[in-house]
Amino acid sequence: MRLRIAIVGLGTAGPAAALFLHRLGHDVIVFERVPDPGPVGAGIVVQPTGMTALARLGLLPQIIDAGERLDHLRGWTTGGRVVMDLTYAELHPGYFGLGLHRGDLFTALTDALRTDGVRVECGVGVASVEGRTLIGDDGRELGAFDLVVVADGARSELRGRSRLPKRATPYPYGALWFVAEDPDREFAGSLDQYYRGTQRMLGFLATGTTPTQDERTNLVSLFWSLPARAVDETRRRGLPAFREEVLSMSPRAEPVLDQIEDIDALLFAQYWDVRMPRWYDDGVLYIGDAAHAMSPQLGQGANLALYDSMVLADSLDGASDLKEAMRRYTRARRSHLRFYQMASRWLTPVFQSDLTPVGWMRDAFFGPFCQAPWVRGQMLRSLAGLKTGPFGAWPLSVTDAYLRALDGQVG
Repeated sequence: MRLRIAIVGLGTAGPAAALFLHRLGHDVIVFERVPDPGPVGAGIVVQPTGMTALARLGLLPQIIDAGERLDHLRGWTTGGRVVMDLTYAELHPGYFGLGLHRGDLFTALTDALRTDGVRVECGVGVASVEGRTLIGDDGRELGAFDLVVVADGARSELRGRSRLPKRATPYPYGALWFVAEDPDREFAGSLDQYYRGTQRMLGFLATGTTPTQDERTNLVSLFWSLPARAVDETRRRGLPAFREEVLSMSPRAEPVLDQIEDIDALLFAQYWDVRMPRWYDDGVLYIGDAAHAMSPQLGQGANLALYDSMVLADSLDGASDLKEAMRRYTRARRSHLRFYQMASRWLTPVFQSDLTPVGWMRDAFFGPFCQAPWVRGQMLRSLAGLKTGPFGAWPLSVTDAYLRALDGQVG
């Protein structure tokens, strides 16, 4: 079965799906509305599941070279109480996370598209899908396809026009972020967070090296959680006030803050909760954030997108027809995605909300609770991207491709 496939969006899920499907022998075209897309964004965490997909694409060595190995996820109250302290190696000695500049992932995927000769149409927006025919922003037909894969992100306009049931709600909280140089590697090896109730969270993510300069410079991403309604007031108060508040939570922030020259250099990212009971209808499939955007509390967004793309290719490979392939895809992704969407909705208010008493309970009980062996194991499986339900998880063998690809790459 050789299909003519259109992919809408050149973020993470889109180019990954294009590579997987092109290598299966399908005729793939990628459409991206931005005329000249480039490597933008802050740091992300690539988990073992995401690295498994990248290993299958042959991209893991260069991603590891660009990223920063993360062995720990740690969190403290501003009073110094430990809220969480997780180490990947407790789950498997070969496991770790990878702090990565989003631009490095974009560059690796899009360079591979060019190397493979996948057709990419930039500056071509898709306004609607009529049947299986794409209609451009200018009203012209862009072609008829056997399958349309929509991967245009959490704010997907095509999802909004779909007849599929859906709900897309912005979270009231988000984060201001800034990527700074970390020449002395003060933040290497971990994702560290500091909490003041549920209204403020400060994070430092070791982010690998800069993707835009010839000279390799270590990076760290600073994240400052706040309500979306407070962003304008934070900017109005200016950089000195912002600096004072951040330093009151952690003096470690000083070398990062010294690199911020203007309050407007802090960019705001708001989170979305996207719910779709079904992702496929009559030749159109939604993947990545277009299908299941969530808050970044569990660090799974890019990983779920990469895994969607890999499973889509596996579902098409050997299927007798498209309907069978889509049934296989739905069965393969349902429990995994539902768990992480559910967990994200429950966990987000514990760290980002106006529910002050929840913060008191978290600070008092979360740390000791997480030391219980069974609970700790489930948290580590959640972090690695392996959970399929409150009591279910994939076996560690799911990430064999990732572990094999690490042989000779990382000690």
